[in-house]
Amino acid sequence: MSAAVTTSSTNAPGVPGMSNPATQLTMEQQQQIAAQAQFGVGVPPAAPQASASLYVGELDPSVTEAMLFEMFSTVGPVASIRVCRDAVTRRSLGYAYVNFHNVLDGEQALERLNYTVIKNKPCRIMWSQRDPALRKTGTGNIFIKNLDKSIDNKSLHDTFIAFGNILSCKVAMEDGVSKGYGFVHYETAEAAENAIKHVNGMLLNDKKVYVGHHIPKKERQSKLEEIKAKFTNIYVKNLDTEVTLEEFRSLFTAFGRITSAVIATDEAGNSKGFGFVNYENHDEAAQAVGELHDTELKGKKLFVARAQKKHEREEELRRQYEQAKMEKLNKYQGVNLYIKNLEDDIDDEKLRQEFSVYGVITSAKVMRDEKFQSKGFGFVCFSSPDEATKAVTEMNGRMIGNKPIYVALAQRKDVRKSQLEAQINQRNLIRQQQASVGMGAGAFGMPGVYAHPGSYGMRSGRPAPFYGQVNMINAVPGTTPNLRTNNFGGIVNRPNGRPQNNPPQNTGRGNPNANRSIRNQYQQAPKQHNQFSQNSRVSNGQGPSNTRNTVPTVQSTSASMGSVFDNRKIIGVSHEAQKQVLGEQLFPKISARQPSLAGKITGMLLEMDNVELMHLLESPGALDAKVEEAVTVLRQHQMATGQDFPQSD
Repeated sequence: MSAAVTTSSTNAPGVPGMSNPATQLTMEQQQQIAAQAQFGVGVPPAAPQASASLYVGELDPSVTEAMLFEMFSTVGPVASIRVCRDAVTRRSLGYAYVNFHNVLDGEQALERLNYTVIKNKPCRIMWSQRDPALRKTGTGNIFIKNLDKSIDNKSLHDTFIAFGNILSCKVAMEDGVSKGYGFVHYETAEAAENAIKHVNGMLLNDKKVYVGHHIPKKERQSKLEEIKAKFTNIYVKNLDTEVTLEEFRSLFTAFGRITSAVIATDEAGNSKGFGFVNYENHDEAAQAVGELHDTELKGKKLFVARAQKKHEREEELRRQYEQAKMEKLNKYQGVNLYIKNLEDDIDDEKLRQEFSVYGVITSAKVMRDEKFQSKGFGFVCFSSPDEATKAVTEMNGRMIGNKPIYVALAQRKDVRKSQLEAQINQRNLIRQQQASVGMGAGAFGMPGVYAHPGSYGMRSGRPAPFYGQVNMINAVPGTTPNLRTNNFGGIVNRPNGRPQNNPPQNTGRGNPNANRSIRNQYQQAPKQHNQFSQNSRVSNGQGPSNTRNTVPTVQSTSASMGSVFDNRKIIGVSHEAQKQVLGEQLFPKISARQPSLAGKITGMLLEMDNVELMHLLESPGALDAKVEEAVTVLRQHQMATGQDFPQSD
């Protein structure tokens, strides 16, 4: 159990384990956990080595880490919380893990919070058991059936806690209704034996219950196979209602000695048309099935087979249905087309004619409602995948009547739904990740990072926003310290220690004049950019508010200009595209100067005006000054936060 506060990914290898910020702990909760871990809150000097990890099950899919933190932090300091989620859909799997700093808090939580209702569902809490061998042995696990529908997890727990310490207790549910059986897992085998001895055959809510050792599914299936191989009870259906019990019995006694024979009847005593016959040995029953199946009795063909229990019949029918479904899907895989945006007057025959030129069509159908009005879509099935592929290529987007039709391979509803959900979730995660990058700088005081388009894991070279790091200078107790930030707007220092708020530099976003003649703007721009704290304000005509603590002017050490940037690349494109082009040009130049900090420095510089960025590209000296100033800001930030600062190359 790792100490993590983000959501986990379970299956689907190769999918990034991206966490959803909406389901993470809040900032306040994360800070609280971090403070407890740093200062040892809730951890005794001689902390026990036993695990303080709890499993929390039966959770509603909407339950988040923040909700669980609010509930479990009332017991004691929480080390970490993790709601387990599907790696693709990011849906909750209905269970979570909660780590405490010590076992005593875990015991308190288990005692006080077990079966607490969260989102209208009682949660089930137990100690997290990381060793699967201990879970699979089945020692101390008992099975209870014929339970009253009103008995829930808590009622079952309260009933069986008298016989020993319970590790897990669960009533099987379906759609919120009890299925009439449950399980109790004791810590010891002795406690399980004691519970079986005292409760088996007793009345619980006026119903006689069966209590016995839990038999694993594999063992039950192996026993079932033995019963199938040596059956003696047979089922007979499609009987004529005029067949009497004597006629029925005499028909089957010809194959051996029978122990019982019965015809099912209704309340009035009339035959239901089926019955059962039980033989003394398996061979006689098998002979009766072999010889009487599909024979006629009073004009009706009999069905004779081994008698099955209800769940066995349901399982077999389900298996047959799934098999037929898969055969049907495989049959139409890659040959069935989905067509939408059809005009109302197109019928099956016209749809077939439109697609018949591409191959042999086995079926063509326009879907209609209960009033026989076209729903605007239909299906065409070809005899081979090649014909279907050709039809998709040629017909998709073609005009039929006054509408362009959409043609694609048909998909099952569940497959289409899962794909759409995955696409929507992926888009939402990208948006949230981009938003968190922009918000993260303001929340944590961290500069943004620019990732070069060629770097691993990035879709594009879009820069992450940088929000200026505020530096504390000459702080005096009881007064507001002098503050300094970079040229991206915000707070600047004043001689009396009071901060002055200045609006950030207008970068042209949303400005209708932003995309006009970049070249003309560049010609009017100042040629020296040596102060991180002043240049954008000078361009706005504001002038510096104070120069007392500003960074000293750094003169360019290079008199020669570098390669001239071709500004035709950014003329007529959007502001975002301009930033991307400039970032792609800046990154390798900054990487040559500061390889380990190139991403962060590029992200910082991209907050400047585009005209100023063009000047940096053409003036190595100005770029050197900006890079050095950015390194100074980053170094001060790292020193203030106590982090290691990478050495300059």
